[in-house]
Amino acid sequence: MKILEFHRDGASDRVKVACAGREVSVHSYCGYCRHCAGVRVGKRTIPTPQRQALSGVRLSGSPDENLLNAAMMFNSLVRDGTAIECEDDAGEGFRSMYGR
Repeated sequence: MKILEFHRDGASDRVKVACAGREVSVHSYCGYCRHCAGVRVGKRTIPTPQRQALSGVRLSGSPDENLLNAAMMFNSLVRDGTAIECEDDAGEGFRSMYGR
């Protein structure tokens, strides 16, 4: 497990991390990546809400609303957080959690 520190753009709300040799948006990439294990807020790591919502989608019936709420929660965590915990020890980069 590696820790990817946030790089914040002071002029806007953009938050980026170094992933597989390039800078990527936390909101656009990490939130939808199967390697993202959670957001570090203070001394705690909070699990990625999208993973929990995705496992719930397989069991229940309203996937769109659950995934939208999870994305909004992820954005709130990123706002308050300092880093992403990433399970990509091999360095392969972004892998969609929704694809195979």
